[in-house]
Amino acid sequence: MKDRLYFKQLLSGQDFARDDPMAPQMVNFVYLIGDEVTREAVIVDPAYRVDELVHILEEDEMQLTGVLATHFHPDHIGGNMMGLEIEGVRELLNMQGVKVHIQAEEERWVKMVTGLSDSDLTTHESGDKVTIGEIPITLMHTPGHTPGSQCFYVNDEYLVSGDTLFLEGCGRTDLPGSDPAALYESLTQRLAKIPDSTILFPGHLYSAQGHQSLGTTRRQNIVFKPKTEEQWLMMFSGK
Repeated sequence: MKDRLYFKQLLSGQDFARDDPMAPQMVNFVYLIGDEVTREAVIVDPAYRVDELVHILEEDEMQLTGVLATHFHPDHIGGNMMGLEIEGVRELLNMQGVKVHIQAEEERWVKMVTGLSDSDLTTHESGDKVTIGEIPITLMHTPGHTPGSQCFYVNDEYLVSGDTLFLEGCGRTDLPGSDPAALYESLTQRLAKIPDSTILFPGHLYSAQGHQSLGTTRRQNIVFKPKTEEQWLMMFSGK
């Protein structure tokens, strides 16, 4: 199955959206995931120049069949951010009528930010699988940064973590919908089942590298240093 996995990590402001005023500042990663045999693919967190993302798929002779959203923040799926309008899923769906896959807990937030309707969305529970061709992607509900944040365990080898976990640090817990205790549980309990050999791909380039093993992250990332929830909350609750 590894031989047929199509996987691209694209950095906003560098690999696409070079002329967007916000993209180079936000350093978001967008992911293209698909099956090299069936030529089906999904986009994870399409934002900024979505037409360029579709063009990359077309150049690779891949067909867009869906969108996976890690969470509702505009730098990941589009919408108004600090007075600037960011392209995202709304514009993408105007180009190609695919579904946006989200956790059920994120539904009202996604609708509020993007203006999408029920018919645009497919809601999931944690552990649901989306299969792209023959490539399995497990949707893991990892609340904390937002109520319905989710990570994607791709083909039992990659973890696309959005803003739940970075190579250094984790997502903020002082924003609307954030829950520090929930993020602690997500990091230490919900993601605990993912093996150390898995390669971690985060939602932003907040470190020198764009990816590394989950084992290395667990050894080096300060968010895993506290021994108790109380200690963790003292360090990372945002209060």
